[in-house]
Amino acid sequence: MSLPDDTRVAWLDRKSGQLHVVLQDHRDAVLEVLAPYLTPQGSSAAAPRDPEQTAAQIPDEDLALRKPGHALKQKMVTEGMSRAGYMWRRVRGARSEDDSWRVGWEGERAVGAELQRLSRQGWRVLHSIPLPRHVDIDHLWMGPGGVFCINAKKHKDAKVWVGDDSVMIRGQSYPYVRRSRSEAKRATKALTRACGFTVEVQPLLVFVGIRELDIHSSLSGVRAIRERELAGLGARTGVLEGHQIDSIYEAARWGRTWVDA
Repeated sequence: MSLPDDTRVAWLDRKSGQLHVVLQDHRDAVLEVLAPYLTPQGSSAAAPRDPEQTAAQIPDEDLALRKPGHALKQKMVTEGMSRAGYMWRRVRGARSEDDSWRVGWEGERAVGAELQRLSRQGWRVLHSIPLPRHVDIDHLWMGPGGVFCINAKKHKDAKVWVGDDSVMIRGQSYPYVRRSRSEAKRATKALTRACGFTVEVQPLLVFVGIRELDIHSSLSGVRAIRERELAGLGARTGVLEGHQIDSIYEAARWGRTWVDA
């Protein structure tokens, strides 16, 4: 798959069933287009589907132990280049996928710190919630004002334009709105099933370190804010009672809840 300017986005090896995504910002779009050809593990659709393999993607771990940016940190450790190699590329002015992961990790840590501060107001938070098809929710935030599925994005000193289905930053389009909407929908389904009552999860885009936020749509239910606006949102009440917050948190903290999300 390529962009209109022939920039390679991803390629699928039909023989081995391996999917290789070059531009991670387009991963959701790639998975959507290639869904008929993939199993949840990213292998060829021709391969037999094993339900146990689907469950094995997400270990039944206690997600409350995860720190902000957990998934990106793991990528940097297991898939990234050595620190010496990373520093050498920076000295030469070259960029790599490690740069994108590191910036994303910094953004998630910044948002995570703010969310933790708001725990004094009755809010609880989980980080790096794993979903099938190699997707994770940056932060799941639940409290008196409701449940939010947060997608944290750091773009230092950038002017951010947000439309109905895309975000424009420095002339480049990002699928943040569509991705946030999809993740919230999957979270709503998983938590409603696990809790036994309806849990409405709202998608929330939080931009870190930006210079300007320009919103030009209703966002179809997706809210976009700067990280410093989280405090105002945290002051909201009247949506959930304490026992409901506890029930949602206890369901959300276990990996098994997200296996079929």
